Amino acid sequence: MRNLYYIAIEGPIGVGKTSLVKLLAEKLEARTILEQFEDNPFLTDFYDDPERFAFQTQLFFLLQRYQQQQELRQVDIFHNLLITDYMFVKDRLFASLNLNEKEMPLYETVANLLERNVINPDLVIYLQADTDTLMKNIGKRKRSFEKNMSRDYIDALNQVYNEYFFRYQDSPLLIINTNNIDFVNKKKDLEEIINVVRQPITGTKFFNPATGF
Repeated sequence: MRNLYYIAIEGPIGVGKTSLVKLLAEKLEARTILEQFEDNPFLTDFYDDPERFAFQTQLFFLLQRYQQQQELRQVDIFHNLLITDYMFVKDRLFASLNLNEKEMPLYETVANLLERNVINPDLVIYLQADTDTLMKNIGKRKRSFEKNMSRDYIDALNQVYNEYFFRYQDSPLLIINTNNIDFVNKKKDLEEIINVVRQPITGTKFFNPATGF
């Protein structure tokens, strides 16, 4: 893990980003910065009426994540490993799916200004899963604001993520297929991920376990 100071874990809703951040932080003695999605006052309304509340929801997330990124800049990340459960670009991925053609140019104007002051991670971990797995995971956690989340929405979001990371080249990238592993409940699966993360990674590396057993 030489010269590895800042890891960002990304992936669609329900893939296990926050769970993996907490587990890695415990094992690697790292600090964490976690997305505060529950603080967004528009989120429940968005899932009930996406067209009406999409712009407010996205703008709140954009500014909230920017504030967190600025707090990150105030910390000496070159002495302790830092792990986050999102990348700043995450908001653009959701915006591309949720905003209409009138809202998107205004959003992009604000996002472009903010992105100038954002630090790129030393390593991005993209957790990948099929839509059925994501829906199963979302159902298990039973968050009230996710009760009206449709499979079509999650499938579209999953495609947006896959397309983005297919072209991603801004930092070393580890893509983990999580369909057949359970790093939360199976120690062996978590240890395999940690072993891969500890290895030097350049370009894009794929980790595709054949089975979760």
